[in-house]
Order: sequence, then C-alpha cells, then structure tokens
Amino acid sequence: MTGEHVILLDEQGNPDGILEKYAAHTSDTLLHLAFSCWLFNAQGQLLVTRRSLSKKAWPGVWTNSVCGHPQQGESTEAAIIRRSRFELGVEITNLTPVYPDFRYRATDPNGIVENEVCPVYAAQVTSALQVNPDEVMDYQWSGLETVLQALSAAPWAFSPWMVLQASDDKARELLREYNQG
Repeated sequence: MTGEHVILLDEQGNPDGILEKYAAHTSDTLLHLAFSCWLFNAQGQLLVTRRSLSKKAWPGVWTNSVCGHPQQGESTEAAIIRRSRFELGVEITNLTPVYPDFRYRATDPNGIVENEVCPVYAAQVTSALQVNPDEVMDYQWSGLETVLQALSAAPWAFSPWMVLQASDDKARELLREYNQG
C-alpha cells in the first residue's frame, strides 16, 4: 500500500487491518489508531494550530499542536516525530505520554466521523516552526492555562478531541506537570 494509511483496530484495540487514510474517514469510520500531541516551546507556551481548510474532517478548526496516524510497523513516537516535521517543520524532544488510553468518536459538521484510539503525548519543540500550509492554516503560541480556559469557555471553537483530552482531570494535570518541567 502506498501513501498514508490507518491501522484498523478491533474493539479490544488490536490491529485488524489497514485502510488508505482518506478512504478510511467517512460517515461510518472504522475504529483505528491515531495519536495527538501537545507541543510546548522553551518559554512554556503551547502551540495551538488551526487545521487547513483542505482537511477532510474539521477544516479550519483550532486544535492541539499535531495529530496523525502511525503507519504499519511505525511506533507512535516515531509517527509523532514524522508528523511534527511534516506539518510544522519542527524537531521535538522529551516526548511523554499524558493520556495513553484516550479513545473517542465524534462527527464533524460535514458528517465525517473520527473513531480513534488516540494516545496523547506532550513534547518540547527544539527548532523554529516552518508550517506546511496544506496542513495548518494558522497557529498561536499561548499559555497552557489560557488555552484550558478557552477550551472550557468555548469548546465549539476547538476540535472535539482537544476538548475531550483537556477535560480529563489526569491528562490536564499531566500536561501542567509537563509544562512546569
């Protein structure tokens, strides 16, 4: 299989095949493996990104720093590094799980469903951003507490996965601990 794909999962989270990424995301998306990562800079600011309008699901929506899908034979950590380079042009370090068992299902306004087992990580950015406009249309560095307050006050302005991740007490606390160094 050429191009990006998703690793399909059974209800217990075991690999159950692969499917081309674009074809996998429909109104009846099968459960698959993904990841989500919250990136911080040396000043302790969180990178929040706005998804490109060309994205199939949730175009133009603000979200956490980088998300994607591990490829067959690729670790989640390697996938996060790969997608951070591809989407944001950055190198990262200190990759740390903050919500390893996150799973969600959500439907975007266009009817596209996300249905993912999606471990959540935090990491430190170690280079300047070189954003890929096909992936990210805008970005903002902001304080973690400011972002958490915005997620609570206006959840409709953010991706559902980011809102759900931030609403988990343990994940929120681990993000705070990570950010404090």
